[in-house]
Amino acid sequence: MSEAADRKVAFVTGAASGIGRATAEAFVAAGYATALVDRDPDAGARAEAELQKLGTCRFIACDVTDDASVAAAVAQTVEAYGRLDAAFNAAGIDGEHGKRTAECTLENWNRVLAVDLTGTFHCVRHQIPAMLQSGGGAIVNCASVAGLVGAATFAAYVSAKHGVVGLTKVAALEYARENLTVNAICPGTINTQMNQNLPKDLLQGVLDASPMGRLGEPSEIAATVLFLCSDGGRFINGQAIAVDGGWITQ
Repeated sequence: MSEAADRKVAFVTGAASGIGRATAEAFVAAGYATALVDRDPDAGARAEAELQKLGTCRFIACDVTDDASVAAAVAQTVEAYGRLDAAFNAAGIDGEHGKRTAECTLENWNRVLAVDLTGTFHCVRHQIPAMLQSGGGAIVNCASVAGLVGAATFAAYVSAKHGVVGLTKVAALEYARENLTVNAICPGTINTQMNQNLPKDLLQGVLDASPMGRLGEPSEIAATVLFLCSDGGRFINGQAIAVDGGWITQ
């Protein structure tokens, strides 16, 4: 039985922390019934408890590397809320770095691609049919500026994020006439726990290279995602949009 069939419904992966958490909060605050999808049950339950103070949401445990798990999460969302209108596929890892391509281990390569690229594919392939049943929608995949340019010692991550951009473009072309848009957002270095844990000299180097001299905030990524999923973003399709304070223009 649908709890909120009269409102728009969003599906956010990686919703328990970082960019995913900030975007889930933005969707809930904007009035979307929101599925908070994450593999961490404790963090997911905390996010659910906090965000339910703002609006309608529920935590759904899911491992994006498992296609059946993603299919079940999408089905649970539609069963609970009656439809699916928007999705932000934020679940991802950066993996190991500091090693050149020939030293990148197969374990690291396989793990990063499984989460960042294949995990995104699992999401998109199940979100699309659900959205088409609802008359269309908007999917935003979380890539990275590393999906637009190279980054030494990040062979797996850069390859996965370039793949996300390519997948986004293909799906955007395929479903454009069915009222469904697919875009990728490409964040620069964002003020999340992962980046706060960087060595101080490396973090300072990032700040020195930024035209704005600061990290981006998760809320700034969230605002862009919500715009792409809004009526104002309906003619934006197949794009890889850098939200990086101008870093990639250098």
